Amino acid sequence: MHLPAINPLTAGAVILATAATDAVYVRFTSAVVVHRRIGAANWSGLWYLLSSFAVISYTNNWIYVIFAALGSWIGAFMSLTFMHPSPRVPVGSAPD
Repeated sequence: MHLPAINPLTAGAVILATAATDAVYVRFTSAVVVHRRIGAANWSGLWYLLSSFAVISYTNNWIYVIFAALGSWIGAFMSLTFMHPSPRVPVGSAPD
């Protein structure tokens, strides 16, 4: 079995892009949970911009999916590690 060539710079960029994507996704989910419409919309737009880099980078070479998965794990882990808990919002109230 022959593995495709890996460009270390592209692999690193895919890891960073998917880590950032997952960190933004965690922030998006947090904004949705507390019903922050503007925050959720902003995070969602940024989420799609970041994810497009990873998708474009690894569609020509399947091996980059592994780097994308690694970056995804790192992003979610780091985001939850450094995210401060938000105050509870009563059900039915809309903060924005």
